[in-house]
Formats: sequence, structure tokens, C-alpha cells
Amino acid sequence: MTAPIPEQQQENHDPDALHGFLRELTRFTLRFSGEGAEGVDRVVRGIARTYGGRAETVLVADGAVLSVTAGGRTLTSTVTAFPDVARLDRVVALKEFVERLRDTRPALSEAAAGLRRIETLPSPVPRWARGVGIVLFSLGFAPAVQPTWYEIGTTALLAALVAALTVLSERRPRLARVLPLVAATLVSLVTLGLLRPEHGHGGPVLIMLPALFFFVPGDLLSAATAELVGGFLTTGAVRLVYALVLLLQLYVGVLIGVAATGTSTDALFDTAQDTDLSRWVVVASWAVFTLGLILAFEVPWRLAGWVVGLVYLALGVQAAGTALAGEVVGTFVAAAALAATADLLARPPGRPPRLVLFLGGLFTLTVGSLGLRALTSLAGGHVLHGFHDLMDFVTIVTTIAVGLLAGAALVPARGLQA
Repeated sequence: MTAPIPEQQQENHDPDALHGFLRELTRFTLRFSGEGAEGVDRVVRGIARTYGGRAETVLVADGAVLSVTAGGRTLTSTVTAFPDVARLDRVVALKEFVERLRDTRPALSEAAAGLRRIETLPSPVPRWARGVGIVLFSLGFAPAVQPTWYEIGTTALLAALVAALTVLSERRPRLARVLPLVAATLVSLVTLGLLRPEHGHGGPVLIMLPALFFFVPGDLLSAATAELVGGFLTTGAVRLVYALVLLLQLYVGVLIGVAATGTSTDALFDTAQDTDLSRWVVVASWAVFTLGLILAFEVPWRLAGWVVGLVYLALGVQAAGTALAGEVVGTFVAAAALAATADLLARPPGRPPRLVLFLGGLFTLTVGSLGLRALTSLAGGHVLHGFHDLMDFVTIVTTIAVGLLAGAALVPARGLQA
């Protein structure tokens, strides 16, 4: 007489159960992890192998076609999910969850329940704290735009308005879709209509930029370019178009403020004010920036040291490389060092995910603000200056993307493990 097969073992070899779980895992990874096409594919294929099956994915930026082969059957389905990196605590929980699956291989019903628990995790910070994070995020970035006390003071006011608007939009999906446009319009109206910065305070766009940096898609542009260079043409192209749409929302919002206040477009020339901050204040400002990032993107506090370390690594390598060989070389080397370090540090079990380690440093390198400055300079009739910014924008974004790929190539491949 043949011994009965345990119920868990039967379930784990059921093609329908495996396909259903991998479908939910694909959707979750697309929606919450913020990983590019390579990362999503690696996680799904790795877990399929853990359960004795095989999975193949064809990915676009907001969807996937998933094929799962198990028990002599192949099942195919489509998955759609809008990518979002606003909740990095879920990214951390996802990596820990995938590691547990690989080590313990629980029943698929238990694994599915665990995935649902991650999806419904309560926010680790209250809504008001996320608003504080956006303000600190902007304040920490402000000295990188203009190292002046005036820039910090105006950013405090403008970022507080943006933070309040962002927190308000969390329960209003329609407002969230056009939030960059609304935020840029508000910041432009207050800057040009109320603050009216004098010529010695720098150009109006430079005053606005730190408060809008939360919406500037520099990281998205770099990631899209990296995917295109790496051969993920569909995901890279869609991500690039989406990043440009976000950038255009900011641009149009600034122009609405210009028109509403009757300001001449000539004022959009982005002259910078002479510095009145010490070097140590500028260096310390990135710690404020990182604290803001932790609150705004809801990174667990236990990972704060990792995030701070990678931010200052990127800054230090970029500064050294720029001093030795110029901005392009410095940015390339910093991007490569950031990618290689984040990848290596994230691999051991129990370590933070690559995205969490990577994101803060990438923000310090990205230059989406250059794109906005280029567009506003062109709108103001400053053609030569605008095209100069535009060329810098294209050059640096491409440099970052190629640097990220070079850094990834320096470390051994992960294979299909999650």
C-alpha cells in the first residue's frame, strides 16, 4: 500500500497553486518593490525553482506576461500593476519574505497569506511625519542648488506647502495623478507672487527647485536609460516617457505661475547667488537629506546607518573623481561604485534590499533638475543657456546609466536566486 502524500507536498506540486502564487508575487513585486525588469524577473524565476517549477516573464513597466511550467503543464497569465517606491518598508519586508520562502519552502497557501500580510502592512510612520520627511528631504538638498541661507529659508516655506499638499493627496487619487503639476504651480505662485526674490538671491527657478526635488524624476530617468542600455527596451522606453511626462508637469506648473503673476519669462534665467554657507554646513546638509528620505519613503529606522553610508559614499567618490578628472568621470565612477557596493551589500541574507541601499545615493547623483532648468531657460528666451543645460542633462543622465551598468558588471552575477 502506497503511503499518502502529505497535503502540503501535494499543494506545493499543484501547478495551479504555484501559478496563482507566482502571479500574485509578480504583481506585488511590480507594484511595491521599485525594481527594474531584471530584478522582478530574477525574484519570480528564483521562487519558481524553489518550488520545483519554471517561470518566464515578459515585462513592461506596469505589467508582465507570466508563464509557469510545473507538473508537465504550462499556465500563462497577464499581470498589471503601477510601480511605486513610496513605501520602502514593503521592499524590505519583501526581501525578507523571499529569503524565508527559499529557506523553508512553506505551503503555497501559507506563502500567499504572508504576501497579503506584507501588502496590508500599516505605515511605520504617521502621515504628519512623512510630511516632515519631505521638508527635510528638500532642506538637505537646497545647499546643493545654492549654498546660501536664503535658499534654505525659502525652501523651508515652499517645502512645507509641498509636503502638506502631498500628504493631502494620499487619500485623493485624482489629485495624486497631477500632483507634480499642482505642486509646481503652487511653488511658482508663492515664489514669484509673494517672495519675489531679488536679483542677488539667484534665479527664481533655483529658489523653486529644492521644494520640487521630491517630484523631479532624475532617478527614474537614470533607471530608464540604464534599462535601455542594458537591453530592456520596452521597460526602459516606457519608464523614460513617464519620467519626461513628470518633468513636463513641473515645467508647465512653473509657467502657469509665471503667467498668473505677470512675471516676465526673462526672469527664468537661473543665475546663482554667491555662497554664504561653510563647507561643513553643506556636508552636514546631506545627513538632513537622508533623514528626510527615511521619513518620506518610510525606510525602517534600523536601516538608517546603511542608507547614510551609501549616500556619503556616492558623494565622496563623486567629489574625488570630479577633482581628479572632471564632472563626467566623477559621476561615472560614483555611479559604478554605488551600484557595485549596493549589490554586494544586499546579497547576504538579512541585509537591506539593493533598492533601499541604492536610492539615497542615486538621488545625490541624478540631475533631473537640470532638465527643468533647461526647459525654463528655453521658455525664457535664453536659448544658449537652455541648450547648455539640456546637453549637460543628457550627458550626466547617460553617464550615470552607463556607470550603473559598469558597477553591476564588476560583481558576479546573481543567477536566478532572489
